[in-house]
Amino acid sequence: MTEAEWLACEDADQLLLWNHHRLTPRKLRLFAVACCWVMRWRFTDPRSWGAVEAVEAHAEGRLSREELGPIVAGAHDAWADMVLRRAGRPVRNTKGGELTALAAWKLAHPLASDNPLPGDLKTSVDETIGIVRQGVKRSRATQAALFREVFGNPFRPVAFDPQWRTSDVLLLARGIYEERAFDRMPILADALQDAGCDSDDILDHLRDANATHVRGCWALDLVLGKG
Repeated sequence: MTEAEWLACEDADQLLLWNHHRLTPRKLRLFAVACCWVMRWRFTDPRSWGAVEAVEAHAEGRLSREELGPIVAGAHDAWADMVLRRAGRPVRNTKGGELTALAAWKLAHPLASDNPLPGDLKTSVDETIGIVRQGVKRSRATQAALFREVFGNPFRPVAFDPQWRTSDVLLLARGIYEERAFDRMPILADALQDAGCDSDDILDHLRDANATHVRGCWALDLVLGKG
């Protein structure tokens, strides 16, 4: 895949498979969570959405594997309950809550492992592709855009100078991340520029009014030193 093909690709499956050797468990989990966020309104059972939130917390180190287990089981129960209420109709032929409950369970279950790469990663890639296919009813272009938002451009790696992490920059970045206040991204770009940042890639991405920013954003992660 060339850079032009990577930028034009509207199939998240292809991007996942082509980039699988570059992905980290944290980034992959946050990408899967971002895919669920764009369809949050379909998570009608709190046990299902709870699994999504729990996987995000686990990815960030705020929830242990042991603590994740019961929440994963709850998402599985939500899926089973909804399927039973549908009198055994196949999940692939249903609409609404049971599909998203299944997606939430599949999201949480394979990603609960703390095993190191590469074994855990291959399972995570396969299961994440399944989630993207089953759970997200937006366009493939939206899914691909989320992938690029989280993982950045592999053809243009960006170096970040630690001197740009001033107290003002870190205060802004941490607030944006914790509060999901992505409307403040242009303000963060201004603060970075004041700190001496001269990376057009970073500044332009933070100021991009058309970008859908999520936790795991490659530029914000660079500022915060997250991998």
